[in-house]
Amino acid sequence: MNVTLEKRPSASLPHRDKSKYRTSSAGWGDRLFQNLTLLFALSILAIAMAIAWQLWKNSALSRHAFGWTFLTKQIWDPVAENFGALPFVYGTLVSSAIALLIAVPLGVGVAIFLSELAPRKISDACSFLIELLAAIPSVVYGLIGIFVLVPIMRVHIQPFLMKTLGFLPLFKGPAYGVSMLTAGIVLAIMIVPFITTISREIFMSVPAPLKEAAMALGATHWEVVRLAVLPYAQSGIAGSVFLALGRALGETMAVTMVIGNRPEVAASLLAPGYTMAAVLANEFTEATSNLYVHTLVQIGLVLFAITILVNAAGRLILYKMTPEGDAHQ
Repeated sequence: MNVTLEKRPSASLPHRDKSKYRTSSAGWGDRLFQNLTLLFALSILAIAMAIAWQLWKNSALSRHAFGWTFLTKQIWDPVAENFGALPFVYGTLVSSAIALLIAVPLGVGVAIFLSELAPRKISDACSFLIELLAAIPSVVYGLIGIFVLVPIMRVHIQPFLMKTLGFLPLFKGPAYGVSMLTAGIVLAIMIVPFITTISREIFMSVPAPLKEAAMALGATHWEVVRLAVLPYAQSGIAGSVFLALGRALGETMAVTMVIGNRPEVAASLLAPGYTMAAVLANEFTEATSNLYVHTLVQIGLVLFAITILVNAAGRLILYKMTPEGDAHQ
């Protein structure tokens, strides 16, 4: 008895149709997801360009009145409407540099201790407290600076610096308490949590076989950190430093309360100074003329440009530190 089984072509058709439908749906979903994320990325670029355009447009009177000399003049006279931004640029860069000189060794040292030396429970507890420091409002740091740091600087630290290092131009002048050095110390306290937190995470991500190999070759704990951990984490440390620098450049309230707000360029770190963010916070509501307002907006434009240049330099340095950057050299 012969039995023949007939193939039914129609039985396989629904399977093919479903497969094609799923493929078509997946392709449509991928395109939607790609276009949506592209829109998000372009929106960030559009926001940055809109900010730059508004700053450029609303500073036209100042640019036409002063030109490039605006960046080199030291005069700030709202009554005569004669303005120069050099004291504010100088104060911003000097206070941020002081903050980095203090915060980078301190932050990286704390990160090394928490990731390599401290017991895990102590490390986690200290890391939590450090992260809390980053959440404290800047005005609180400013109040602490006024009532705690400024008296200490005026009574103890600045007279000591004048007595021991007064032969240097950096430490000459009367002890006011408020100064660029005081502002730099406050900024350093504010940016240490950023450097410490990011550096600690980078150090903890170093592969264990890399450290074990160094120990197997007879390296001490310090040599393991110096020869294995730090070279591996150098790009991450640089990233944390530039993130902290961005915070220092744009900080307003805490710096305004302790820097002295004197628009002049002084060689001494003990002299009062001024920053671009501080002058915007102090004088924008007092601007009575269009030229005055446009001048303050132009200071905001200069601060925006400095921030962009700092970030671009940071990205370039990070690129040079990566293996891809080394391969192209």
